[in-house]
Amino acid sequence: MIHHISIAVRDPQHVAEVLAELWQGQVAPFPPNPGSYVVLSLDHHGTMIEVYPFGTEMLPGEDQASFVTTPAASPYSATHAAVSVPVSREDIERVAAREGWRALACNRDGLFNLVELWIENHLLMELLPPDCAEEYLRFMQPESLAAFFNRDRELASA
Repeated sequence: MIHHISIAVRDPQHVAEVLAELWQGQVAPFPPNPGSYVVLSLDHHGTMIEVYPFGTEMLPGEDQASFVTTPAASPYSATHAAVSVPVSREDIERVAAREGWRALACNRDGLFNLVELWIENHLLMELLPPDCAEEYLRFMQPESLAAFFNRDRELASA
């Protein structure tokens, strides 16, 4: 179970508010890193997204990780997350259009559907509206995964 992730964006408060809208959650300041916010889903898992200012890096510290800012950070990252949201694909697309962010309905190799939301057009968040979340969860069951990976092994040995 992943309980929280962190992302770095140009306008942390605004991005947190948009994600809270899509998640139907709440936003709060995140005091350990000034200018940061958390998006709380208020579910029974304690699921949260920490939204940091762009260029934030976490470094090992004496007692715990510490925050630093790197002004020359790349605008892109391999970091992304698949997040279930209680809103429809059309709602996601409406919010993305309002924000000027890219949103693209995608099918991942015939296995499940999702919406790629490119936050500030540089950070990927894979959103799973309820119907897509059901597909994703069906695929991620041990039996489905075993069949999928066994199929790939069979194809590779052919």
